[in-house]
Amino acid sequence: MLMKEYRICMPLTVEEYRIGQLYMISKHSHEQSDRGEGVEVVQNEPYEDPAHGQGQYTEKRVYLNSKLPSWARAVVPKIFYVTEKAWNYYPYTITEYTCSFLPKFSIHIETKYEDNKGCNDNIFDTELKDQEREVCFIDIAYDEIPERYYKESEDLRYFKSEKTSRGILQEGWRDTQDPIMCSYKLVTVKFEVWGLQTRVEQFVHKVVRDVLLLGHRQAFAWVDEWIDMTLDDVRDYERKMHEKTNIKVCHEQQEHSTTNASSLDDIEIHDKAST
Repeated sequence: MLMKEYRICMPLTVEEYRIGQLYMISKHSHEQSDRGEGVEVVQNEPYEDPAHGQGQYTEKRVYLNSKLPSWARAVVPKIFYVTEKAWNYYPYTITEYTCSFLPKFSIHIETKYEDNKGCNDNIFDTELKDQEREVCFIDIAYDEIPERYYKESEDLRYFKSEKTSRGILQEGWRDTQDPIMCSYKLVTVKFEVWGLQTRVEQFVHKVVRDVLLLGHRQAFAWVDEWIDMTLDDVRDYERKMHEKTNIKVCHEQQEHSTTNASSLDDIEIHDKAST
């Protein structure tokens, strides 16, 4: 097991990011869905928890075979997905990732949002119970992003919001920015397979960090698209984007299965995904 706490600051308020997060996830999922890979939404419905109150439960299937390293692609089916389950009790969320093909693999993410610059060292005291973890700050403007994700329009060193007048983010922007908020994410990765555990857990954390950096960059880079939305507006946008993304992913999956299915395992996994 490898645990890290990520802290990602943004020039937004926690209340604003409630809308921005939903918008960013829906748009990002649609953009990343291509050639039969991406995110299929299975469930998205209200959910009530006795401890956390009213929230939203979502279940998704993330198809990502081509995004795996070569050593991993050699041992997984051609049609491969990870199941994401999320419970959103904003400003507190829980997200879990599992894979039926890899029963000893899991990712558990607890997220809390606060209006500060990432200075709360005790935010996960109850959850940690004295467990050790590494704290990693992610700078959405100046941390290096993988080249394949880079877009000039999303480079926050040069972006200025027309509607909010926030940006351009200068070096050291977290010390002077107002408003400012922080996403605190406690990420636990488990892959309990002897000989591969350390390598896989470290690789997964690198992927998680890249995804967090990209997602939070985009949330602010797209601020002028969502800042005027209400919660009802963004839920309607979310529903429409989920429908478009599901059509995009499932259609490509069916074509891929028809032309390239080469084993009973592949067909069985695809049948489950299509149900």
